[in-house]
Amino acid sequence: MSVLLLTHHACLAHDMGEGHPECPDRLRAVLRALEAEEFATLLRDQAPLATREQLCRVHPERHVDAILSIRPQGEGRIALDDDTVMNAGSADAALRAAGAAVAAVDAVCRGEVLRAFCAIRPPGHHAEPDRPMGFCLFSNAAVAARHAQAAHGLTRVAVADFDVHHGNGTQAAFWDREGLFLASSHQMPLYPGTGTARETGTRGNICNAPLHPGANGEAFRAVWRDRLLPALADFDPELLIISAGFDAHAADPLAQCRLREADYAWITTELCALPKDGRVVSVLEGGYDLVALAASAAAHVRALMVA
Repeated sequence: MSVLLLTHHACLAHDMGEGHPECPDRLRAVLRALEAEEFATLLRDQAPLATREQLCRVHPERHVDAILSIRPQGEGRIALDDDTVMNAGSADAALRAAGAAVAAVDAVCRGEVLRAFCAIRPPGHHAEPDRPMGFCLFSNAAVAARHAQAAHGLTRVAVADFDVHHGNGTQAAFWDREGLFLASSHQMPLYPGTGTARETGTRGNICNAPLHPGANGEAFRAVWRDRLLPALADFDPELLIISAGFDAHAADPLAQCRLREADYAWITTELCALPKDGRVVSVLEGGYDLVALAASAAAHVRALMVA
């Protein structure tokens, strides 16, 4: 089964400083794991730059201009908030990250591949339409979903988000948008503080399933099996985009959930079964223990290849 891996070396140049958990070594760890022989059949390509038109389907022009104008010189950095910093390579990395998601949608919707995984950074699901936050500059999954509608005429596009943090940016972008659906599991209470079950969007197109701190794989599988997967099945997506965050792993330092690699393989297989023709695009989000991130991403991609 053809699966496309999209990445770009520019994503390694985004560096928010020593000790920051969202570091270039995250992407290096994932890419090393995907060099194993079992992944030799992956199709591999370089992520293009997202265009202004593609970004502005989600973000106002003033926001896009503001982000892309921040290009510190040399070793300089500019903090956008307490968590989100830009250096000289950040703007281009953000363009490649969003561009990877868009290119993955193009490849899948044109029938060139069945599925795609975007090994990129910075992540995107916290970036609101007019606000960068939570390590995120542009809302990569939301940009990809709107591109699927605008460029390929899809009428039902869903995002499934299993990052341990709620994707407030994706939710904000989808809140009153026809033809878009978000299903999310996430720890609560935890940053960013959104994602209650009462948050359903103006069209009933948001389905949140909070998990308590300490939730293990059994609890994770239960909320997906009993609530989120049925909601996605009812929406009947033509394309499914996965916000693939691996920070609910038991080893991750930024949260308290207790997932293992097998749980990520399970949810990936379940999600791949939802679209009638199997079209899935996965976009890397969080995951901050390098060993757990690499192993979990490998389990995820392995499932994309065989599901």
